[in-house]
Amino acid sequence: MPESARKITVSSQAVTPRKIRQIIIEESKRANVGHIGSALSVADIIAVLFEHGLRLPGTDASDRDRFVLSKGHSALALYAALHLKGILQPDQVQTYCCDGSLLGVHPEHQLDGIDFSTGSLGHGLAFGAGVALASRLSGRPYRAFVLVSDAECNEGSLWETVMFAAHHKLANLVAIVDNNGQQALGKTKDVIDLHPLGEKWRAFGWKVHEIDGHNPAELRQTLAGLETADGPPNVLIANTISGKGVSFMEGKVEWHYLPLSDDLYAQALKELEASES
Repeated sequence: MPESARKITVSSQAVTPRKIRQIIIEESKRANVGHIGSALSVADIIAVLFEHGLRLPGTDASDRDRFVLSKGHSALALYAALHLKGILQPDQVQTYCCDGSLLGVHPEHQLDGIDFSTGSLGHGLAFGAGVALASRLSGRPYRAFVLVSDAECNEGSLWETVMFAAHHKLANLVAIVDNNGQQALGKTKDVIDLHPLGEKWRAFGWKVHEIDGHNPAELRQTLAGLETADGPPNVLIANTISGKGVSFMEGKVEWHYLPLSDDLYAQALKELEASES
């Protein structure tokens, strides 16, 4: 493991949705890489988690909460948060998708701040359930937060873990579904319709919270009110918009893969600079 990947843990600046989105646009343009819409979709969720949700005293603290980005193709949003927290340095972030960099399109566990490599959908919740069970068995207080995509709810492996976690009453496991209604090649409702998604999780024994995934105040309040010491596991069904924050990307399937042209890059940054937070 490169020594440079195991440094720091000093908070450097506030993690805000706008800063995350600006870094997503800047680094995806520099690298000429897509996966922009799915990263913008989770910016508000990741900002609230890293500012208010996760107990994260340091990446080397054994009792810190663990975070699993199961929808690994949104890794650029996670890199942005780790950079804003002071865990990744600016020169590391600027190696995104460069040859030899640890910052690929999907997160790698060799990078400080990332515990599990993800990318193959449907596996991240199982990682989180294992973390939550290990916490209980060891008598240590950390929790596991797992961010999954709504398209991942097409995966049978996810529902195996949903049953497992409910059976073991893993209250210290929190799943967050980025419910943006899209996947790589189409609308989720046209591929495998998930409706009613909340009822499905509830039927498997989870406590369900349906919220606006772009409302930081609601996200923060919901996370603060979770019972994670005892009882069933929790899931937040966070209703979001793919490409949120950039008008020409919002709700457009093609921005799952497209890179930005020079003109659209300038427009995206201009819109984000004019946004409120």
